[in-house]
Amino acid sequence: MIGEILLTTLALSVIIAVRYLMIAGLAYWLFWGGDGRRRRSRGLNRQPPRRETVRHEVIASLIATPIYALPAAAALVGWKHGYTKLYADPAAYGWWWLPVSAVIYLLAHDAFYYWLHRGLHDRRVFAWAHRGHHLSRDPSPFASFSFDPAEALATAWFLPALTLFIPLQLGVALALLMLMTLTAVMNHAGREVWPEAWLKHPVGRQLITATHHDRHHKYFNENYGLYFRVWDRVCGTDRE
Repeated sequence: MIGEILLTTLALSVIIAVRYLMIAGLAYWLFWGGDGRRRRSRGLNRQPPRRETVRHEVIASLIATPIYALPAAAALVGWKHGYTKLYADPAAYGWWWLPVSAVIYLLAHDAFYYWLHRGLHDRRVFAWAHRGHHLSRDPSPFASFSFDPAEALATAWFLPALTLFIPLQLGVALALLMLMTLTAVMNHAGREVWPEAWLKHPVGRQLITATHHDRHHKYFNENYGLYFRVWDRVCGTDRE
C-alpha cells in the first residue's frame, strides 16, 4: 500500500504541476502579456511582476507540489481500499448532498486557513514558514501556489483528512480543486477583474478577490481569509 501511495503521489505531482503552470501561465499572459490586455482589468501592483520574483514563485510552487500530492494520494488510495468517505456514485448520498458537501468543505477550509494563516504570521514562525510567500509584494498569478515547505506541510493534510469523516463525491472533489486553483490564481494576479459594482454588491462584499488579498501582500497584518471575509470581519482584520 505504501508503494501504491508513492506511485500515486508521483502521478499527482505531475498533474498538479502541469495544472498550475497552465492556469497560472495563462493568467499571467492575459494580465501582463501586453498593454491592450492589461486595460481589461484594474491594476493593483505598483509595478509589473519582476522576472526574479516570478522565478522564485515557480520554483517554490514546484517544490511544494509533491508535499500537496502526498496527502491527496493517501486519500485516493484509502478510497480504493475503503478507508475514506470519498465515493463515485453521485446519487449515493442523494443529489442534494453534492452542493451541501461542497459548501461544508469550503467553509471548513476557509476557517482552518484563516487561523493557520494568522499563526504563520507569528514572529516565531514567519521567517521559516511563510516568508517565502511574502517575497511577492507585487505578486503574479504564479504566486498562487508558492508556499514554503513548512506551510505546505501545515496545510496539505486538511482537506484529505476531511474525507475520512465527511462524504465527498469524486466529481465534486475535482470541481472544488479547480475552483480553489482558479481563486488562488485570480487573487494573486496583481490585477482585479471584477467590476467595482460587484465588489460593492452585498454578495461580492462577502467574497475575497484580488483587491482584498493584494492588501495582505502589501501590508501583511490584515486580510488573512481564503474564500470569504467573515473571519476577517469577526476578528477585526478586514480592510477595504
